[in-house]
Amino acid sequence: MLTDIVAHIARTNSLEETTAKQALGIILNAADRQGSPLATQMFKALPGARALAARTGSELGAATGEIARLIERTPGGRRVVTNGMLRALQQAGLDNQAIGELMPTIGAYMEDVFSIPSLGHLGDLLGTDAEAAVEVSSSVEAA
Repeated sequence: MLTDIVAHIARTNSLEETTAKQALGIILNAADRQGSPLATQMFKALPGARALAARTGSELGAATGEIARLIERTPGGRRVVTNGMLRALQQAGLDNQAIGELMPTIGAYMEDVFSIPSLGHLGDLLGTDAEAAVEVSSSVEAA
């Protein structure tokens, strides 16, 4: 299954399969570090995806541990994880256009094969800081 999505990403985005696999690992690692519910669904649907994410994170030197994961889910932590993900994708040889094309490719595959919707761009996979948005909205309304 994992090899199928890697082959799809490579074919659709004109990438070598090793680059496609590395890019998928980078994205899944960042999404996992953000606590993305869509990443959890992908891990359930794709055997080996969680291992790929963890292995890629280890290769990149991503922070591990419970405290690190909590910090990475704060607004500042989300920014650091996202910037690191983009930098890692660029170091893997992807330009901005290739990075932008990854999520629609992954999203279309996950929807077609596993009926997992709403994975059209990086924001869908990485998630949002909904609690912070509600907190800001509440403080604005109170003022």
